[in-house]
Amino acid sequence: MKPYTLPNDEDVRRAYQQGEEAVVELLHKLTDNFKLLEARLQALEDRLSKNSSNSGKPPSSDGLNKPSPKSLRKRHRRKSGGQPGHTGHTLRAVQHPDREEVHRVSRCHHCQRPLEEVEASGIEKRQVFDVPKAHIEVTEHQAEIKFCPDCGEINKADFPEGVSQPVQYGPEIKAQAVYFNQYQLLPLERTGEVFDALYGQGLSEGIILEACQEIAEQVEPGNAAIKKHLTEKEETVHFDETGARVEGKLGWLHSASTALLTYYAMHTRRGQPAMDAMGILPGLKGRAIHDGWKSYFKYPVLHGLCNAHHLRRLKFLEERYPQAWVTKLADLLVEMKEAVDTARQVSLTCLTSEQLITFEHRYDRLVEQGLRANAPPERPEDQLKKRGRIKQSPAKNLLDEFQDHKGSVLAFIYDFKVPFDNNQAERDIRMMKVKQKISGCFRSKEGADLFCQIRGYISTARKNEQQVLDVLRLAIAGTPYLPSFVSHG
Repeated sequence: MKPYTLPNDEDVRRAYQQGEEAVVELLHKLTDNFKLLEARLQALEDRLSKNSSNSGKPPSSDGLNKPSPKSLRKRHRRKSGGQPGHTGHTLRAVQHPDREEVHRVSRCHHCQRPLEEVEASGIEKRQVFDVPKAHIEVTEHQAEIKFCPDCGEINKADFPEGVSQPVQYGPEIKAQAVYFNQYQLLPLERTGEVFDALYGQGLSEGIILEACQEIAEQVEPGNAAIKKHLTEKEETVHFDETGARVEGKLGWLHSASTALLTYYAMHTRRGQPAMDAMGILPGLKGRAIHDGWKSYFKYPVLHGLCNAHHLRRLKFLEERYPQAWVTKLADLLVEMKEAVDTARQVSLTCLTSEQLITFEHRYDRLVEQGLRANAPPERPEDQLKKRGRIKQSPAKNLLDEFQDHKGSVLAFIYDFKVPFDNNQAERDIRMMKVKQKISGCFRSKEGADLFCQIRGYISTARKNEQQVLDVLRLAIAGTPYLPSFVSHG
């Protein structure tokens, strides 16, 4: 429905002259126009009111108006920092330092008597940890050439494996180049500048990309094994997606992960075509944990919905459309989570039947209360012939999700292997937003794919308490890291 043009003085006088019915019709048109403008104003105000704390918007979208963080955890009286009994980490002296410097007493500070010949009665030690100025070490490999005195054949010694060019960079420089570019997310130019500043030897963009390509090829089989393991072996797998610019166009980074494994894929689409191409959801044996994006429900697998998203959406309703059931339902979800956490702390594997029945009954009652307060909208007369779903209020949309996907919303209280939220996936895609802030976009599809291969490998290694630079060295050496519980086959 388009906005109605406000009547001018001539229109008002004409309606007045035509009689009562004309005036009523004019008022009806004005009323309809005001309702339309009111709805548009409400939609715009809702959009402006959304932030990372009350919707699915990422924290990066908050800008300078970032809301104060509010945790679901209850406040405690403990001070911030390490708690009593915490081991702590501090710089400690070593028993065998690499170098010792003795600072002698040459003269008495009081009477100025020379003390060079007096034996020291003790020493006080202080240790300084530092890195010596780095420099690149150049190794020249010389292969002997000999003529056989019997047959005259020329014989040349073999160079070590990997030494194939007259002049080339070694594996350590390649591993560090990938570390700075792919893990620390430095752009190519700045990665070259880092090497120039640290070692006096700047790297070209081509050399850095070549090192990334080499590692991506080495880790690809391992990533494929992780993908297969996520599809067939894991009981719960977290999924999420986020936008990324590739070749100047909007693309989507898709992730599938657990607490110990990560797999990434880049695609031009966000929905089912991308998920099919990723190849995990079509054959998933476990439960898919996600934020309720409609494409996930097209797969006939068990689902678990992110209740952190639900709490943020309920908070938005509290702020914009306050109703009694909203706060009560938010409190109920938090109460359920606390009950599950308490049961876990005493090594229980499930809630009692009484707890489950009570929680489910309270949940159903609140959802029903919300549905009564938010009746389905009626289709306007001018849209009777239009196809598609009628636009609903935010409250009705959320209530429909609570009703239609109740089993997925409450899965965490029935199965303790199901998490309350999808924070694992959100943590795994956060680095993409960091990269966008630093480098902007991917200049090529190949660069985006390299990023997915290497970052998935690095993420998995870090989750298994491996040092990033160490696993990059392993990949350069041709023996990339793979968790022991993941089969290569």
